Amino acid sequence: MQKLLVTGGAGFIGSNFVHYVMSNTDRHVTVLDKLTYAGNLESLKDLPGDRFNFVEGDIADPAVVDALVRDHDVVVHYAAESHNDNSLHDPRPFLDTNIIGTYTLIEAARKHNKRFHHISTDEVYGDLELDDPERFTENTPYNPSSPYSSTKAGSDLLVRAWVRSFGLQATISNCSNNYGPYQHVEKFIPRQITNVIDGIRPKLYGKGENVRDWIHANDHSSAVLAIIDQGKIGETYLIGADGEKNNKEVVELILEHMGQPSDAYDHVVDRPGHDMRYAIDSTKLRTELGWTPQYSNFDAGIEDTIAWYRDNQDWWRPQKAATEAKYKEQGQ
Repeated sequence: MQKLLVTGGAGFIGSNFVHYVMSNTDRHVTVLDKLTYAGNLESLKDLPGDRFNFVEGDIADPAVVDALVRDHDVVVHYAAESHNDNSLHDPRPFLDTNIIGTYTLIEAARKHNKRFHHISTDEVYGDLELDDPERFTENTPYNPSSPYSSTKAGSDLLVRAWVRSFGLQATISNCSNNYGPYQHVEKFIPRQITNVIDGIRPKLYGKGENVRDWIHANDHSSAVLAIIDQGKIGETYLIGADGEKNNKEVVELILEHMGQPSDAYDHVVDRPGHDMRYAIDSTKLRTELGWTPQYSNFDAGIEDTIAWYRDNQDWWRPQKAATEAKYKEQGQ
């Protein structure tokens, strides 16, 4: 039975991957997570004890990392500081986790000759103009615009260098914006959904023209598993589901699905340096590995996500008050 070490597996995308692996394979999973504010053990409830293990620890701690990597077959590296607003307020944790943490992991994977898969973001490519027909590909030059995206770009380049210089058995994936269960309420879609549940008007940055290429977390998970199983060592694969929507469209869709007028939201001050548009071309992943998304219909995916947040208020409510207080201080 193959043993996976999943870093950041108590976070949003990582926990969805863990659930996906447990439901669709017979593999054993160990999660290594520091349990910062974004990590939540409640996201890993009710997993089969004979195939799941949790370790609380820091990916930048060589002693913790070395022993775990040694005892597993594949390292799947989700752990990251990932919220742009937080990176603008305090960049240092992003350097510690995204750069030093990744370095610590790939050194251990090199030492023990383990398969390594690095999860990254389309934000390393910067942004596109709203009227630009192009989309990001594996050959798009890096042009990050925030402390978050720049540290993720740096971690990608470390992995690439370790493949070339040291023979690290690694692949990389850069994914578009995820949505779905277990996402912290500081993020755009769950913030709007939980606001409506609480009778609070959703908040829209600026004019809401910023476009994101949305993908359901289950589709991200299935793509990562396909890359681990079939991907070519040293290659990068872009993961996207052709889900381009601007923020205004997303807010209005959420309101419509929740029985509210589509204009029942407030505009708030825009984020500094807010990227305009992301768009993923996942042709390589689809043609070489035969991957296709399950949630190709964004409308259906949003409906499922709204239902999850309605049904799991015990999961997100402890986060909500502090999150909204923080945004209020920032005028957002």
